[in-house]
Amino acid sequence: MASAVGGLRASFTGSTAALRPQQQQNARRKGRLAVVAQAGQQQQDPLMVRAARGEAVERAPCWMMRQAGRYQKMYRDLALKHPSFRERSENTDLIVEISLQPWKSFRPDGIILFSDILTPLPAFGIPFEIDDDKGPLLAAPIRSEEGLKALHAIDLDQLSFVGESLGLLKQEAAGQAAVLGFVGCPWTLATYVVEGASSSLYKNIKTMMFTAPQLLDALLSHLADQIATYVQFQIDSGADCVMMFDSWGGQLPPHLWDRWSRPYIERIVRQVKATHPRTPLTLYANGSGGLLERIKATGVDVVGLDWTVDMADARARLGNVSVQGNVDPVVLFGSQAAIEEAVRDCLTKAGPGGHVLNLGHGVLVGTPEENVAYMFDLSKKLSYALLGLEARTPAAV
Repeated sequence: MASAVGGLRASFTGSTAALRPQQQQNARRKGRLAVVAQAGQQQQDPLMVRAARGEAVERAPCWMMRQAGRYQKMYRDLALKHPSFRERSENTDLIVEISLQPWKSFRPDGIILFSDILTPLPAFGIPFEIDDDKGPLLAAPIRSEEGLKALHAIDLDQLSFVGESLGLLKQEAAGQAAVLGFVGCPWTLATYVVEGASSSLYKNIKTMMFTAPQLLDALLSHLADQIATYVQFQIDSGADCVMMFDSWGGQLPPHLWDRWSRPYIERIVRQVKATHPRTPLTLYANGSGGLLERIKATGVDVVGLDWTVDMADARARLGNVSVQGNVDPVVLFGSQAAIEEAVRDCLTKAGPGGHVLNLGHGVLVGTPEENVAYMFDLSKKLSYALLGLEARTPAAV
């Protein structure tokens, strides 16, 4: 894989060897975007893109959150050779190789970029490290006006590995699967930026809501604008769809989510839709059963559902918007009969059209690979016609 990726990368860089570093980066990006644009003109939109837009499709496309990762032996083997997560997620060759591992194994309908929601932070002034045991660590959490001075506009040249990886994945997918980019939402990113590490209480940032609201607003506004630019960059680089993760949004009661998360998500959606109106955006927040209508109101194209929400209830509450989800990840530890029952139940309740089949959270460590394969195989066989579901779009739900 590494040699193949190297060959593809050479097509972007070979003609720029004599240029200065900045010129090389600009030329490489232009070359990559030209390849992506040409590919897009020659192919029909992937199944997932059409389903996300609510267009008529023959079956629900399927991918899985965290489909690339530690449950796969080939990933664990690679991680032994490259033990640093930062290296694995910030080296183009490794990003592409890891992103394609589930594609090669299961042929899902979506290939998601192997990255992290914190990856863009250093590009606008927030350095971090990742400890194998403690997770992300920020040496200088922002908790004062002085801390805001370190922030600046996003430098996309520092994220060239993201753009290059998406372009290469676009070529590899060749229209047979959607390429998915992803970002963290402002509230979720701010929890790390303010707390300085992973947290279970979020005491510092929640205190800031009441004691320094102007400071928090300034931080969230800056994050929103930089992430909007980062989303646009991912789309320009090859992403067919973009996942927006408000992972810790469910930690806020609805009225505080309305104040401290929703407006900044809407800010991103407005900016992205102004330049890329046809690219589907999916918003997922874990523990968001009380927020579904609010998530829809942000203007995203697809509402991601965790497994604690009944799909039929979600459809009734959301009406004409596409949804993603929401099989319980633990089902994949069960029998094939249990998996089929859960998948059929999800598909039937979601109805035909406007549904991206997925788990309600990421693939869990220890999940049998053969069960992941079984769910993907099953998704390809269970057409709406086979399920006895009359073809229709979400508007008719």
